[in-house]
Amino acid sequence: MARTEIRDADRAEVADFIERFWGSKISMSHGKAFYPHKEQGFVERRDGAIVGLLTYHLDEEGMEVLTLNSTLEGEGIGSSLMLNAIEAARKKGCRKIWLATTNDRLRVIEFYQRLGFRMTAINLGVVDEARKVKPQIPVVGERGVPVHDEVVMELAIEPYLDS
Repeated sequence: MARTEIRDADRAEVADFIERFWGSKISMSHGKAFYPHKEQGFVERRDGAIVGLLTYHLDEEGMEVLTLNSTLEGEGIGSSLMLNAIEAARKKGCRKIWLATTNDRLRVIEFYQRLGFRMTAINLGVVDEARKVKPQIPVVGERGVPVHDEVVMELAIEPYLDS
């Protein structure tokens, strides 16, 4: 098992991984298109293959998690990658880390709540608008739930203080 920050040499493989899990190389958040393979993040490999990936975008507000995927369910890869991201956010002086998911992703919402994230907004109809940019977003999601809205989840963090 090897977890590293995404390097330039990883970008093409990361782009393929994102396309496999997200239907395209684009991820949408708050109506904005991101290209996660061009952003920062962490990759976990086993036998040379990517088994986990987390990508994020930094701005003046803090760290936004764009994608999180694991190919091996129940092995703690997603949790471990998130803990790496939280640690990175602290080191970079961020006061919060947030993400957006869709209204159908109840298991994902539960996962983030177990890590201490709180729901801070529900952006009604944002996913319907995002389909104009990324038509690969499904109309019906997990367990047959219609996908229309974006759920924003946030974790307040204390950055490390320079001594």
